[in-house]
Amino acid sequence: MTKRPKIQKPQTSAPPWHLLEPWQTTAWLKVNPENGLDHQEAKERLETYGPNAIQEQRRKGPIRMFLGQFADFMIIVLILACIVSGLLGEMTDAVVILVIIVLNAIIGFVQEYSAEKAVAALKRLSSPTAQVLREGKTKTIAAHELVPGDLVMLEAGNVVPADLKLLDVARLKVEEAALTGESLPVEKSEALIRELDSPLGDRLNMAYKGTIATYGRGVGVVIATGMNTELGKIAELLRQEKETKTPLQQRLASFGMRLALLVLAVCAIIFVVGLLRGEEPVLMFLTAVSLAVAAIPEALPAVATVTLAMGARKLVVKNALIRRLPAVETLGSVTFICSDKTGTLTQNRMHAEAFYAEQRLRESIDPDFPAPLLRALALNNDARRDHGGQLLGDPTEIALYEAAESVGYVGANLVKDAPRLDEIPFDSERKLMTTLHQENGELVAYTKGAPENVLPRCVNQWLGNGPQPLSMETALAAAEQMAEEGLRVLALAYRQFPEQPQTLDADSIESGLIFLGLVGLMDPPRPEAKEAVALCKTAGITPVMITGDHPATARAIAIRLGIVDDGGKVLTGSQLARMNLEEFEKQVEDVRIYARVAPEQKIKIVKALQDKGEFVAMTGDGVNDAPALRAANIGIAMGKIGTDVAREASHMVLLDDNFATIVTAVREGRRIFDNIRKFIKYAMTCNSAEIWTLFLAPFLGLPIPLLPIHILWINLVTDGLPGLALAVEPEERGIMERPPRGPQESIFAQGMWQHILWIGLLMGGVSLFAQGWAYSTGSARWQSMVFTVLALSQMGHVLAIRSERESLFSQGLFSNMPLLGSVLLTFCLQMAVLYVPALQPIFKTEALSLDELLLCLALSSVVFFVVEVEKWLRRRGWIYRNGPKDL
Repeated sequence: MTKRPKIQKPQTSAPPWHLLEPWQTTAWLKVNPENGLDHQEAKERLETYGPNAIQEQRRKGPIRMFLGQFADFMIIVLILACIVSGLLGEMTDAVVILVIIVLNAIIGFVQEYSAEKAVAALKRLSSPTAQVLREGKTKTIAAHELVPGDLVMLEAGNVVPADLKLLDVARLKVEEAALTGESLPVEKSEALIRELDSPLGDRLNMAYKGTIATYGRGVGVVIATGMNTELGKIAELLRQEKETKTPLQQRLASFGMRLALLVLAVCAIIFVVGLLRGEEPVLMFLTAVSLAVAAIPEALPAVATVTLAMGARKLVVKNALIRRLPAVETLGSVTFICSDKTGTLTQNRMHAEAFYAEQRLRESIDPDFPAPLLRALALNNDARRDHGGQLLGDPTEIALYEAAESVGYVGANLVKDAPRLDEIPFDSERKLMTTLHQENGELVAYTKGAPENVLPRCVNQWLGNGPQPLSMETALAAAEQMAEEGLRVLALAYRQFPEQPQTLDADSIESGLIFLGLVGLMDPPRPEAKEAVALCKTAGITPVMITGDHPATARAIAIRLGIVDDGGKVLTGSQLARMNLEEFEKQVEDVRIYARVAPEQKIKIVKALQDKGEFVAMTGDGVNDAPALRAANIGIAMGKIGTDVAREASHMVLLDDNFATIVTAVREGRRIFDNIRKFIKYAMTCNSAEIWTLFLAPFLGLPIPLLPIHILWINLVTDGLPGLALAVEPEERGIMERPPRGPQESIFAQGMWQHILWIGLLMGGVSLFAQGWAYSTGSARWQSMVFTVLALSQMGHVLAIRSERESLFSQGLFSNMPLLGSVLLTFCLQMAVLYVPALQPIFKTEALSLDELLLCLALSSVVFFVVEVEKWLRRRGWIYRNGPKDL
């Protein structure tokens, strides 16, 4: 078998595509316009031309990422300190400092690498797809797998996945503002363009990657992919763009810079005071440098990124795909969730909810219903099961078919004994559908349609075992009652013909009918949606329903879900259109249901709520939803039925189109933000404790309490594993029972900065008490005691701050096993530094006596119990009721 020759690359020697006829284009690309490429050809072309992707700025490899850990200013200072120690003959100090530098780099590398992998995984998950024709079958493939010659189907809402020459269009319009700057959509055509140098905006028979189909549909053949597209050529000029930081990262980085200046000033004071006291200059230099490195939280922005990225990765498992990382941070501030009804709050399938038969209204179908009614449900129906058992057909007819099937009247079986002979199809004027069947030698007509159209054609109704005179008023009243409950009501009737009618027309067949009953249909609420709505209300979040449905239907669903009580106000799209923004803002916070609303009106709802200071999450799936999704604080696109445009405009995509998933994401967002706060509280408190200890000792007449190696060791073992383990802390009890966090609220609000200052001072105080006691009693091990108390008090602190309000004793010691494990490991390492002879000369420690060790344990536990008292006071509302609003 001869090897198939590789096609000529259109990217390198392509003709002017807009000048070619469709058949010339497909001939050049060697593709059959009826069947598309076959699998093998597509595979070979993908190898030849590469993926259809815009190349991003080159990402750092693992080696470069690791070396980058040494580029931080404070680490460079530490390296210089290591060199100075070596030159002065302090080789042990130099080696230990070097080991700690390397260990810090490894921890930083693991954090950055993990974050990079998590973000990359999220980008892969959110990659767009394309509908292509391959081997005569329509397939959905990842857009990056497109190759020149692929036949791509476009419809309204799709982002054009590659540069296309259009072969066939049906009123296709494409918005090309991203490429040409033209704000209005351009109507496309497959007609030939004659001008060779015509600008991109005038090439009506072309569609370019990154533009958006806003109307109609079309078929195009791929003529360029990836960096060879017009968008790729522009991207080549923009390769230097960098990822922007999240608002939280920016605020933490800004805070870190201000704190760094303060810490450096304190370190300079400590250095000068030490020299004045007669301490060795080298020792004081290393002490000041070590303290600066330990106290400046340069890792805070990185930790925030890791936590946000890992949280976003966890949300994917819960069917919420985060497209923009700041969304994780801002989820905790949502005050209003404006949700579509169909498919999000409801199941997106019709279901028979109520029945009226034999003058009785019933909530469920029953085998004792009149047999003609049950047969009418099954036979006057075009729904059928496919080979896989899936019901196919109109949603309304599927609901009727399922209702009959549930009591043993299976349409597929009944039609064998009562074959359909003919039908009078539904039309918008009659609002009726009639099917004619052969039953027991007679012709039977079954009719269904709107009650106001069926009942006037009836002369009798089925009661007991046969026809009885019809009470029109009673039947219409029942239909009206069902409609008021938000149900779509259908009436069913039948008629028997002893012989074949002379003419098969609606007037003769659909008259003299016997009324069988009414069926009320509804797209029922999702079972989990009611609980999610209740959870929203408990969490201080207002759920709002937006739908294009009838107001009565919208109110009925909203009542069943608990969004409103019986008297809930419904605002219709026409009423909304008559209001200006100022009038609307006066009532927007009180409206819970919007009915008959056009997608374009969603942006007015978002704007009005935001002007009132609310933080809005908005769902959407269509092209017209995109502006509202972009304007909302959290734009949420539907993953199943949503268009590419909606997904591109969103911050988050619901992979299951479920309202409950939004609430789950809000819950997870609150947990993530809580844990970032806990890490910051822990790290900053420990850092302030180290500063207080070294800063206050000279003023209390005590010698320098810690050596540089002690400071670096504490920073390594306490800020490492225990701090990171806080990121996996489970959510606190009642996390969805508190109001949303204010979007402008400082991360240091609600008593956090006060805690950092005074608990840090307490840690320093108990450490200096241990030094003072040992120093005054003449113990030579006073420095080891300070070292131990400061290290272990930080372990007590990390256990106590697992919750801002709840006691550790009610949380349970084993509810965060990674944290417990890291605390035990840190304790063991600290004991090893004290009692392993080989480590004592390295860390300048001495073994403590049993009495001294017990005193150290007692003093270090003080911090734990004081924080527990602080939480007890907080639970009673005696402290930290208000906090600062700015960082």
